[in-house]
Amino acid sequence: MKPKPTEPAKRRHDPEALLRRLEWTVIRRLDGLLHGDYRTLFRGFGLDLADLREYQYHDDVRHIDWNVTARLQTPYVREYTEDREVAAWFLVDLSASVDFGSGEVRKHAVAADFVTVLARLLTRHGNRVGALLYGDRVDTVLPSRGGRRQVLALVDRMHNRPARPRSQGTRLAELVESAIRLVPRRSLVFVVSDFISEPGWAKPLGRLAMRHETIAVRLVDPLERSLPDLGMVLIEDSETGEQLLVDTHDRAFRRRFEEAARTREAEVRDAYESAGIDALELGTDDDLANAVLRFADLRKRRTRLAAGGTFPRHLEARHVV
Repeated sequence: MKPKPTEPAKRRHDPEALLRRLEWTVIRRLDGLLHGDYRTLFRGFGLDLADLREYQYHDDVRHIDWNVTARLQTPYVREYTEDREVAAWFLVDLSASVDFGSGEVRKHAVAADFVTVLARLLTRHGNRVGALLYGDRVDTVLPSRGGRRQVLALVDRMHNRPARPRSQGTRLAELVESAIRLVPRRSLVFVVSDFISEPGWAKPLGRLAMRHETIAVRLVDPLERSLPDLGMVLIEDSETGEQLLVDTHDRAFRRRFEEAARTREAEVRDAYESAGIDALELGTDDDLANAVLRFADLRKRRTRLAAGGTFPRHLEARHVV
């Protein structure tokens, strides 16, 4: 196990340098992959049906009203009025378990990069972003504002964190309940977490989703689902510091570990379903640009539902969870 660096040895991160790196390595790439079509990512809220009219060339086929089309034997599309400005909030779990990573990249870094990229894409298009950051409690509330300076402030708060005392466990429900109280108007809310937490967060998440469009961004690491044969290994609970010596050479132990991981996986997915939210999985071995493209696909399907349509039959079985 690598020794944990002492606080004086920790290097303070430069927000400008970190943001510039992501602008060059991820955002520029997305500009090419999305071909400038950020409208599907950041549609406004409060869609109201304004009119029905005949379909015209170049209309978005997702807005076709199939019931009217079937009755009149002519394609008709729905027109909507909407609030174009998006207010987005990031609820970011930066508890001890998020410090884990079996490779060179930790879940903390994946979360910070994802939030930074999405925040910059949003603010570049005139929208506002805010954040609630959770360590062993909600220790940072960044009110929603627009502009590059807001993104830099968010980057700084995520990377340059105060020393965290030894935790007694993550209580994700506290983060979600804080958002219910503090996010004032209907917003796009990202809950960025590994969802390794004490029980009780599913119901607050459902209440949050009743008021805001909520998307779970789940941070995962391959080692959390399957253990390789590494012989005798000392495992430490990052939340409590409890240590346990295990024999990963034992096939029965590895099988029990994988069964427990599958049970936890099913519980988390059931919680998303009961809360009525979509989820985007983000792995420590993931490509960030591809993850944002998966988010774009998720938003397109969300937009189709908001417009009164349904998923095409060939897409119904697809999941981004």
